[in-house]
Amino acid sequence: MRFVIITGMSGAGKSTALKVMEDIGYFCVDNLPIALIEKFAELAEASDSELQKVAVGIDIRSGQSLDELQSILDRQAQAGKRFEILYLDSEDEVLVKRYKETRRAHPLAGVERVGRGIRAERGRLGFLKKQADYIIDTSNMLTRELKAELEKIFIQNQDYKNLFITVLSFGFKYGIPTDSDLVFDVRFLPNPYYVEGLRKKTGNDREVQEFVMQHKEAGQFLDKLEDMVRFLIPNYIAEGKAQLVVSVGCTGGKHRSVTLANALYARLCHEEEFGIKIEHRDIQKDALRAQEPQAGPGASAPRREAEANPA
Repeated sequence: MRFVIITGMSGAGKSTALKVMEDIGYFCVDNLPIALIEKFAELAEASDSELQKVAVGIDIRSGQSLDELQSILDRQAQAGKRFEILYLDSEDEVLVKRYKETRRAHPLAGVERVGRGIRAERGRLGFLKKQADYIIDTSNMLTRELKAELEKIFIQNQDYKNLFITVLSFGFKYGIPTDSDLVFDVRFLPNPYYVEGLRKKTGNDREVQEFVMQHKEAGQFLDKLEDMVRFLIPNYIAEGKAQLVVSVGCTGGKHRSVTLANALYARLCHEEEFGIKIEHRDIQKDALRAQEPQAGPGASAPRREAEANPA
């Protein structure tokens, strides 16, 4: 039997996760009283039981009895009972926004602000997050993306990486990505924009990559960046961080940042300790802006400004 405890922050998607689990064949019970968990597990494991896949939703609504859960989990483990913990999390700002959109009160906030309830909830649920087999941060996740992640874990039985890294290139003239955890500026490197034949190419093209990486400073920067990221990863995992966004920026996000982001991704993409993907946020923005029609007599000034700040 597969017994899954679904828990996490209120507003992080636990109800959605339970619906997904039900759709993929799990018998789901939400907000089961803590005192009944052991009895429920015993009934589910009975030889004549048809319940081979069970998911139980547990959250802060359990009140003071939540404090008893650790003892129950310890007894289950000592008895050789196998259970998995799925913890759904989200950034505080996202949770506050979701509560405001739904106009719901946080169960621990009372007459206080939502943020106070969120902080109290994190403290109460911390012991579950530390023991979680799977931690999913839904801050920037659509429902279909959460469904896909759950299917990977509970249908395809793929190894799940609790830390997922996004290596992101961007252009400073379009703003620093708001979800960045680490931001690095590579504008100190020579700009391919000023090289004939490279201006319209990007850091995905071999010619641009060779131009950027021929400078020893680029290689030194990449070595130091890789070393620091590798140092941080196990510490972030130990702290319980689920997502890490490493942003590499140049002026327009087209040449230097793309080259270095690709190079960092290439050095990390074969690791099994974490998941990783590469994104280039602004790689096409200059080309799209160049195609925009002129707005009128005053359009020439912004055009000159754009030319003064090349990619």
